[in-house]
Amino acid sequence: MKKIRHTLDPFALRRIIQISFTLFCIYVGWRFYLFVDWARGGSSAFVPKPASVEGFLPISALLALKRLLLTAQWDPVHPAGLAIFVAALIMAWLFRKGFCGYICPVGLLSNLAEKLGRKLGLALVPPKWLDYPLLAVKYVLLGGFLYTSLSMSPRAIEQFLRAPFNMVADAKMLDFFLSPSRTALVVLAVLALLSVVLRNFWCRYLCPYGGLLGLCAMLSPLGIRRDAHQCIGCGKCDLICPGGIAVSAKSSVNSPECMGCTACVGACPVEGCLSVSAGKKKLPFWVLALGAVTMLLAAYALAKVTGHWGSDMPPDMVRRVYMSMGG
Repeated sequence: MKKIRHTLDPFALRRIIQISFTLFCIYVGWRFYLFVDWARGGSSAFVPKPASVEGFLPISALLALKRLLLTAQWDPVHPAGLAIFVAALIMAWLFRKGFCGYICPVGLLSNLAEKLGRKLGLALVPPKWLDYPLLAVKYVLLGGFLYTSLSMSPRAIEQFLRAPFNMVADAKMLDFFLSPSRTALVVLAVLALLSVVLRNFWCRYLCPYGGLLGLCAMLSPLGIRRDAHQCIGCGKCDLICPGGIAVSAKSSVNSPECMGCTACVGACPVEGCLSVSAGKKKLPFWVLALGAVTMLLAAYALAKVTGHWGSDMPPDMVRRVYMSMGG
């Protein structure tokens, strides 16, 4: 039995990418705080709005995507949000749930909670009679969002996207994190505790965004394949999988819970038993990570070049909207 030896193992590569994007999000958050302070009249120093913050407005982006498909017009209010949303969908189709596995900062927090849970002997996967109903929750939430967006008329979507509340939705989100209510703190504490006890709790059971990307990922040409003839049945792949997938029982992993993190590939003690594959062709484990990052950066570059990244609303008008809405 040969041991896999990588110069950079899947876990290390994933952590490097996750931490890099999380640090970037913190930087964006600080710049956005300075922008909002100016927009509300708290500072005279103008700081341009960092467009990347719009990536945290998936509901607005979902409605903007429907508007795009119906009218071929890009969202002028949160253009970067739509660019990031479309990139995440294409990324999921080509490189599985790469957005969840490598880019989303909530994913990193969830992974850290899972790591703590493992040290405490927790990070459990519930029995199927409980696991399946819990898995259904995010799809019920997703169904609600999809039904609402699909049932809205183009006129209603236009009114929503151009409504002052939607224009300052990112600032309202900032307020939520800067001054959370007691109820919000209790909910966040419960989610944190559950994420320690149950493996990948938020991403696995509650995130409708991840549910949508998971459904797209089921059409991906890439996936994890297991060579049953080489498998020794050690179960290490099952134990390490953050999605709680029984990898050792499958010849091909195409679950919507697979984030393409390749942790199972790194944990497997038999060289070539588990691999990233496109059909029967085996690929390096880092293809999924590289593809996800490249897809996002390419979307940014394309949106920037075509004028679909930053809003062209004059700063003075932006400031009036934020001040009028208390945004």
